[in-house]
Amino acid sequence: MIPGRRCLRILIRLAVSLVMLAMLLFGAGWWYFHPAFTLTPGLVYTTRHGHGLTLDVVRPERPSGSAILVMVSGRWKSDPGKFRPWMAASFLRQGHTVVAVSHLSQPEATVQEIVEDMHRAVRFVRHHARSHGIDPNRLGVFGGSSGGHLSLMLATRGGPGDPAAVDPVDRESSAVQAVTVFYPVTDLLNLGPSTENLGDNGPPKSFRKSFGPAAADPVEWRKIGREISPIFHVTSRLPPVSITHGGADTLVPPEQSLRFQQKASELGREVQVTIRQGERHGWPTMLWDAHLFACWLTEKLR
Repeated sequence: MIPGRRCLRILIRLAVSLVMLAMLLFGAGWWYFHPAFTLTPGLVYTTRHGHGLTLDVVRPERPSGSAILVMVSGRWKSDPGKFRPWMAASFLRQGHTVVAVSHLSQPEATVQEIVEDMHRAVRFVRHHARSHGIDPNRLGVFGGSSGGHLSLMLATRGGPGDPAAVDPVDRESSAVQAVTVFYPVTDLLNLGPSTENLGDNGPPKSFRKSFGPAAADPVEWRKIGREISPIFHVTSRLPPVSITHGGADTLVPPEQSLRFQQKASELGREVQVTIRQGERHGWPTMLWDAHLFACWLTEKLR
């Protein structure tokens, strides 16, 4: 055989093998991110300023009874259409029912009101848990950035409802059993080297209208900022928390997570912090980190 033709055949076989391998990997990836599930969309859990706030329940083919509330939030803005079940594939494949919670965006709602509505969402899920095959004592939370902040507010401030409330939902607890978050804001009064810090001890520079008009007053801002900063509400009842943070994040510096971890450790509470060195406020392999979160939640919510 002529050497040139032999080399050509080898190259063709190699190319075909590579194409087949690529197709196999693509097919496996497509399969993994499209698990079987049942979707119950658009359940109204409360109203805020005339808007119905909704959540979607995504139930896996083989539910384990646990549920993960996903905070659909970035910059304290929310759009129900931004959540897609494939994003939660790792949670669904491990048997977690996923509840995607949306809220009214700032500045139409203040961050304080958004926090209140997240507590209401947990109470709503707990009240209706049995109808969705959820164990009300096995609720976890997942969020990133502002969604991480809201998740930690639930971790630190979640608790009993009002037994005298007219609405039975409000009698339920908003406590959660485990929390996983990406790069959360934990201390709004001490922003440190964040690019959001103007150095005037006021709110983050891009969110001056997000906390209501009272936040413009330095004295009132100290009260508001403390009330909605998770680090000031860590107690001995804090559930297990896992945080992953980019080491080069300048929007929300990693010290926000590390100081929260230190505060929790002083009270003997479990807060795991993983620093992705060189990464900023988001990175390409976050889906793998979400998979690790799903595994961790599976362990904690047994």
